[in-house]
Amino acid sequence: MKKIAVMFVCTGNICRSPMAEAVFRKMVLDKGLVDRFFIASSGTGRWHVGEPPHVGTRLILSENRIEVGGKRAQQLQSQDFKDYDYVIAMDQENVEDIQYYFKQKVRRLMEFAPKRYPLDVPDPYYEHNFDEVYKLVNAGCEGLLNNIIENEGL
Repeated sequence: MKKIAVMFVCTGNICRSPMAEAVFRKMVLDKGLVDRFFIASSGTGRWHVGEPPHVGTRLILSENRIEVGGKRAQQLQSQDFKDYDYVIAMDQENVEDIQYYFKQKVRRLMEFAPKRYPLDVPDPYYEHNFDEVYKLVNAGCEGLLNNIIENEGL
């Protein structure tokens, strides 16, 4: 049985996308679908390659009893568009970078959230608004998982 591969993408792969990866993985686990998914994250830039998630990401995930494991930042590669069924960006800048560098169209995570939410997940790297980002990521991941369950007949 083929696993559904999901890649979350932000700028440096230390704040938003590893948060989404961990949140989505927990949701998949809670629904008993862990054997049906392969979940990862990456960044459009290479500044943080090899680094663990930002301390703010690790703290908010820990507060919500979500494991981040041994995650290390990696950069998005052209092969990822062949290997992943869903490549999901965190904001419009990520979408534009992906279109420019990889000539690929992708959707933003918040397109799967209820309409009351903004379409972009703000980068908490400078603002340190990890609580707000967590709430957005949680809503987006829930909508994405429900969409995949429906589309893939899970």
